[in-house]
Amino acid sequence: MKDVIKSWARRYLYDPQIFILGFLLLLIFGFIYLLGNALVPVFAGVVIAYLLDGMVAQLEHLKVPRKIAVLIVFLVFMACLLVLLLGLLPLLSREVGDLLQSLPAMVSRGQQELLHLADRYPEVITEEQIRQIIAFFGPELSKLGQRLLSVSVASVRGLIEFVVYIILVPLLVFFFLKDKSTIINWIKKLLPENVGLATSVWHEVNQQVSNYVRGKIWEIIILWAASYAMFMLLTMDFALLLSFFVGLSVIVPYIGVAVMYLPVTLIGFYQWGISADMAYALLAYSVLQLLDGNLLAPLLLSEVVNLHPVAVISAVLVFGSIWGVWGLFFAIPLATLVHAVLKAWFQVHLRDPDAEAVEKTQ
Repeated sequence: MKDVIKSWARRYLYDPQIFILGFLLLLIFGFIYLLGNALVPVFAGVVIAYLLDGMVAQLEHLKVPRKIAVLIVFLVFMACLLVLLLGLLPLLSREVGDLLQSLPAMVSRGQQELLHLADRYPEVITEEQIRQIIAFFGPELSKLGQRLLSVSVASVRGLIEFVVYIILVPLLVFFFLKDKSTIINWIKKLLPENVGLATSVWHEVNQQVSNYVRGKIWEIIILWAASYAMFMLLTMDFALLLSFFVGLSVIVPYIGVAVMYLPVTLIGFYQWGISADMAYALLAYSVLQLLDGNLLAPLLLSEVVNLHPVAVISAVLVFGSIWGVWGLFFAIPLATLVHAVLKAWFQVHLRDPDAEAVEKTQ
């Protein structure tokens, strides 16, 4: 057994390129894990600059000087940010406030409807069973109210952090775009010589991640707009807030879509009760998700490596538990990174023995 392990380690782990690639990955992940919370504005700036760099490259392809292209893209980004802050954010905050005020009425309405179930279907459920259900969920609802209160108490600190991020992130985005080549050259100087394998992995991951993130951003925007129009046609309460979370739900594949059925059902139940209108809302949401999963997502993410659903869900659970929201958003790119590393690793070592013998003789 020891000889087998030694043979495996000698074949796969003693290559200097493998060692350097592994060391760089551990260094990057360790740095993010230890300093991730403190450097959130920097990471946000890197991600946004990474997304905007594609627009800069397109303008450069049209013979626009890079400095002018960076300025144009940055001004467009700032205009979109102002629209978001001055237009959409106040509407979202107002709907959040309305939802918090409506929560007690929603709970009361839900309890009344549950009690009516005993009168309608006495052979299925009794009033005593329903009261036990209400008693079981009552403490959980009170805990939810306490959490919401704690969030509102901590809103002043959150507001300060938000203002700081609004100032810092755009500045970081501008400098990352303007000094991209300088930063990349500086990083290259810090790297060792045997980085051929790491470079090949980077090129593949860069292409996959750029395609995925840009496609996912467009998917969020399109699904947000489509679900908002759908909820407005249904005259559903909290349409903007619901559609916003429907758009964000695609960040977490499979799980986000399923979780969003709960708020759609609760708000539809609060507004219409158990009725045809509530069924129409759930049916419309289901059709929208089917169109997204079978038409929109394949169209936008056609160039992204297809991962098995088990791999996707495992990546969401692992990276989400490590880095929270950022880990959820980048679960598939990180899984793609793992896939690219394994692919490059096996391409280096699982060669035809005859080909290796020819290379040695040469």
